[in-house]
Amino acid sequence: MSGHSKFANIKHKKEKNDAAKGKIFTKIGRELAVAVKEGGGPNPANNSRLRDVIAKAKSNNMPNDTIDRNIKKAAGEGSADNYEHITYEGYGPNGTAIIVKTLTDNKNRTASNVRNAFTKGSGNVGTPGCVSFMFDEKGQIFVAREECEMDADELMMLALDAGAEDFSEDEESFEILTAPADFSEVRLKLEEAGIPMAEAEITMIPQTYVDLASEEDIKNIQKTLDLLEEDDDVQDVYHNWNEE
Repeated sequence: MSGHSKFANIKHKKEKNDAAKGKIFTKIGRELAVAVKEGGGPNPANNSRLRDVIAKAKSNNMPNDTIDRNIKKAAGEGSADNYEHITYEGYGPNGTAIIVKTLTDNKNRTASNVRNAFTKGSGNVGTPGCVSFMFDEKGQIFVAREECEMDADELMMLALDAGAEDFSEDEESFEILTAPADFSEVRLKLEEAGIPMAEAEITMIPQTYVDLASEEDIKNIQKTLDLLEEDDDVQDVYHNWNEE
């Protein structure tokens, strides 16, 4: 999936109906809770992880009072559920690689649901590490051209000076890549410069992509991805299917 189609996917996701939006808010609410607990408390000024999740929440149009409510709830003693991170890796049709990152308070439920999603799409869950070596972990920031007043060269210099590794552009968007450790700093510098970010997150980028020619294979991988996206325990899904 190129940067262009990834950006198109972001726009498509944001246009989804309110039911899907409710699910996204549930998932981001869990991320806020974990960021408060693991990142150093409820004050974003001292918690870069929380700052990043708040930015993600805002880019998904989560209302400020909902963000504040989630943070307060997580900061209360014992009031937030104890979620843990579990990553699943597996294969979809024709050897496509899929990584599923979850935040769960019930490992058995999550494992069962993830396995079910793979099975229904004629795929299978593999062992930890079986496909993650095919991906690079990167900070990825997209800026929509139509929302950015800064020209491409200025934006590129701003991003690179802040510590970004790479900058690319197409007719719709600018894409900025960082090392995971530099992501928070680069995102903050762009925010301080008033750059509107369509999406900013740490993600897994495939080194190579797999084409699916058969309609059956496309239907199956779509079934798996849809089932995973509908699951509240699933935070992120990465794959190397070339959707274009």
